[in-house]
Amino acid sequence: MTKPFSQACENNKQPILSMLEQAFSSTKQVLEVGSGTGQHAIYLAQHLPHLHWQTSDLACNHFGINQWLSEVSLANLQPPVVLDLNLAWPVATFDGIFTANTLHIVSWHLVEKFFAGVADHLATGGTLCVYGPFNYQGQFTSASNADFDLWLKGRDADSGIRDIEAIERLALGAGLSLTYDHAMPANNRLLIFRKN
Repeated sequence: MTKPFSQACENNKQPILSMLEQAFSSTKQVLEVGSGTGQHAIYLAQHLPHLHWQTSDLACNHFGINQWLSEVSLANLQPPVVLDLNLAWPVATFDGIFTANTLHIVSWHLVEKFFAGVADHLATGGTLCVYGPFNYQGQFTSASNADFDLWLKGRDADSGIRDIEAIERLALGAGLSLTYDHAMPANNRLLIFRKN
């Protein structure tokens, strides 16, 4: 059976790694929220062997993730747990949390739930890294992002590219401070938060 494949993951995995090498340099355990196909998990766990990498996603995506994971043997990479943002997270505390291309896919209500989960499961002094597109002062950063937002809303009216200011407010409420906001390829950003 053909395993799921994301070209975007292949395109952005190296730029993401270059940021996480520093952001997670002293981190030991990372929870990836929304592992998708599993491509990021494999690549990042391979190149960041000091990290214990826990994948997670909705149950419907586990088969595809496990197809990817079955092709490698990495002691620091764990099979996915079921993580539904509507429900309590079935995990303990991590000193790192990573999510890529999720906050614009889910509803705003679930973005709020995500930060509530981070507040409960990210250790004090821990690092949250969020990758994806964001708006600034209510404006798209590119015409392609504006088109992407229209496409997102066409498939789910509750989804869409989020305003960085709204994300920062949620983060602040979860005890997080935005420490870095890095420009990434294809009009994306990598946001790095620390838990106070």
